[in-house]
Amino acid sequence: MNTQEIRLICDIYKGSKKEGMYLYVDKKEGLGKIPDALLASFGQLALVTTLIITPSKKLARADAGQVLEEIDRQGFYLQMPPTLQPLDFALAENSKLSWSQ
Repeated sequence: MNTQEIRLICDIYKGSKKEGMYLYVDKKEGLGKIPDALLASFGQLALVTTLIITPSKKLARADAGQVLEEIDRQGFYLQMPPTLQPLDFALAENSKLSWSQ
Protein backbone atom coordinates (compact mmCIF):
# COMPACT_ATOMS: atom_id res chain seq x y z
CA MET A 1 0.00 0.00 0.00
CA ASN A 2 1.26 3.47 -0.81
CA THR A 3 0.32 5.27 2.39
CA GLN A 4 1.54 8.61 1.02
CA GLU A 5 -1.58 9.00 -1.15
CA ILE A 6 -4.21 7.16 0.86
CA ARG A 7 -7.22 8.70 2.57
CA LEU A 8 -9.38 6.24 4.41
CA ILE A 9 -12.68 6.78 6.17
CA CYS A 10 -12.43 4.79 9.40
CA ASP A 11 -14.97 3.85 12.00
CA ILE A 12 -13.51 3.60 15.50
CA TYR A 13 -15.19 1.33 18.04
CA LYS A 14 -14.73 0.73 21.74
CA GLY A 15 -15.90 -2.27 23.69
CA SER A 16 -17.67 -2.76 26.99
CA LYS A 17 -15.04 -5.13 28.44
CA LYS A 18 -11.72 -3.30 28.40
CA GLU A 19 -11.28 0.44 28.93
CA GLY A 20 -8.92 2.12 26.46
CA MET A 21 -9.02 -0.60 23.78
CA TYR A 22 -10.20 0.60 20.36
CA LEU A 23 -10.79 -1.05 17.00
CA TYR A 24 -10.23 0.93 13.78
CA VAL A 25 -11.89 -0.41 10.61
CA ASP A 26 -12.49 0.76 7.05
CA LYS A 27 -15.99 2.26 7.05
CA LYS A 28 -16.76 0.52 3.72
CA GLU A 29 -15.71 -2.91 5.04
CA GLY A 30 -17.26 -2.62 8.48
CA LEU A 31 -16.63 -5.38 11.00
CA GLY A 32 -16.75 -8.23 8.47
CA LYS A 33 -13.00 -8.98 8.55
CA ILE A 34 -12.67 -8.98 12.35
CA PRO A 35 -11.95 -12.43 13.83
CA ASP A 36 -14.75 -13.72 16.08
CA ALA A 37 -12.36 -14.19 19.02
CA LEU A 38 -11.29 -10.53 18.82
CA LEU A 39 -14.89 -9.35 18.62
CA ALA A 40 -15.74 -11.47 21.66
CA SER A 41 -12.88 -9.89 23.63
CA PHE A 42 -14.49 -6.46 23.16
CA GLY A 43 -17.92 -7.34 24.49
CA GLN A 44 -20.63 -4.95 23.30
CA LEU A 45 -19.16 -2.66 20.61
CA ALA A 46 -20.05 1.02 20.43
CA LEU A 47 -19.12 3.36 17.58
CA VAL A 48 -17.00 6.17 19.02
CA THR A 49 -16.34 8.25 15.92
CA THR A 50 -15.70 8.23 12.19
CA LEU A 51 -12.51 9.88 10.90
CA ILE A 52 -10.75 10.45 7.61
CA ILE A 53 -7.25 9.11 8.23
CA THR A 54 -4.25 10.11 6.14
CA PRO A 55 -0.60 9.26 6.86
CA SER A 56 -0.06 12.79 8.22
CA LYS A 57 -3.14 12.75 10.49
CA LYS A 58 -2.29 13.27 14.16
CA LEU A 59 -3.90 10.62 16.33
CA ALA A 60 -3.81 10.63 20.13
CA ARG A 61 -2.19 7.23 20.72
CA ALA A 62 -1.53 5.70 17.31
CA ASP A 63 0.61 6.36 14.26
CA ALA A 64 -1.72 7.08 11.32
CA GLY A 65 0.61 5.38 8.82
CA GLN A 66 0.66 2.21 10.90
CA VAL A 67 -3.14 2.32 11.29
CA LEU A 68 -3.53 2.51 7.51
CA GLU A 69 -1.05 -0.32 6.90
CA GLU A 70 -2.70 -2.64 9.43
CA ILE A 71 -6.19 -1.98 8.05
CA ASP A 72 -4.91 -2.72 4.54
CA ARG A 73 -3.07 -5.88 5.67
CA GLN A 74 -5.58 -7.46 8.06
CA GLY A 75 -8.77 -5.42 7.84
CA PHE A 76 -8.45 -3.66 11.20
CA TYR A 77 -6.11 -1.87 13.60
CA LEU A 78 -6.24 -2.74 17.29
CA GLN A 79 -5.28 0.04 19.70
CA MET A 80 -4.46 -1.36 23.12
CA PRO A 81 -4.91 0.57 26.37
CA PRO A 82 -1.90 2.55 27.61
CA THR A 83 0.35 0.85 30.14
CA LEU A 84 -0.13 2.44 33.54
CA GLN A 85 2.57 2.69 36.20
CA PRO A 86 1.56 1.98 39.76
CA LEU A 87 1.22 5.19 41.75
CA ASP A 88 3.79 4.04 44.34
CA PHE A 89 6.44 3.64 41.64
CA ALA A 90 5.68 7.06 40.15
CA LEU A 91 5.94 8.70 43.58
CA ALA A 92 9.21 6.93 44.36
CA GLU A 93 10.68 8.23 41.10
CA ASN A 94 9.94 11.84 42.09
CA SER A 95 12.51 12.86 44.70
CA LYS A 96 10.42 15.86 45.83
CA LEU A 97 7.74 13.46 47.04
CA SER A 98 10.04 11.21 49.03
CA TRP A 99 8.35 9.43 51.94
CA SER A 100 11.60 9.07 53.92
CA GLN A 101 11.40 12.53 55.52
